[in-house]
Amino acid sequence: MSAEGHRSGRPRDTRVDASILAATREVLAETGYARLTMDAVAATAGVGKAAIYRRYATKQEMVYAATVHTMALETPADTGALTTDLAALIGDILATMGNPIALVTVPGLIADITADPDLTVRFLQTFMARQRDCVTAVLERAVLRGELDELPALELVHAMLVGPVFAWLFMMRGPGTDAFARDLAARLAAALTGGGRQSLVQPTRKDSKTPPMSQI
Repeated sequence: MSAEGHRSGRPRDTRVDASILAATREVLAETGYARLTMDAVAATAGVGKAAIYRRYATKQEMVYAATVHTMALETPADTGALTTDLAALIGDILATMGNPIALVTVPGLIADITADPDLTVRFLQTFMARQRDCVTAVLERAVLRGELDELPALELVHAMLVGPVFAWLFMMRGPGTDAFARDLAARLAAALTGGGRQSLVQPTRKDSKTPPMSQI
């Protein structure tokens, strides 16, 4: 089952989807993340717990969808240049991770996810994969424009986008401003297109034969 429980059969009621997410945010505001329960969300949304579990296998997935982003995350519109595309993407990350409920919820949520190997894999295969799809689309545009010769290492670029935003919001408590998005985007674009590009390219076949660190 996917992170949002897509199954064959009759279409899901999008009104129930919205009610569950709104109820999750309401319960989070009242009780905080640690004390949130599926029962409380179901009661607030006016639905049965089965309706929640058809969409989310775990509390963590439901909370992430309600506070950060769902699997319907969209790639920012094409701005015509890599730097401004990256700024738009970073701005979206700032907006989703920097909302008031996410600011007090995400640290505990990430701790739960990383403490459970199975849950970590699910998040990598769902929410993180959807984020990476957006990053890939932005970089593919740059290749088509001729700004990049080839796609860089996607996981590395993804980490270089999300990591600084996480540190800025949750560790340094900086404001999620347009200036921060533009500055980070400019520096990342320079790394991708300038002298730092070599270390960001996809590994070649020759490189791929290098044994993993666990075997060295």
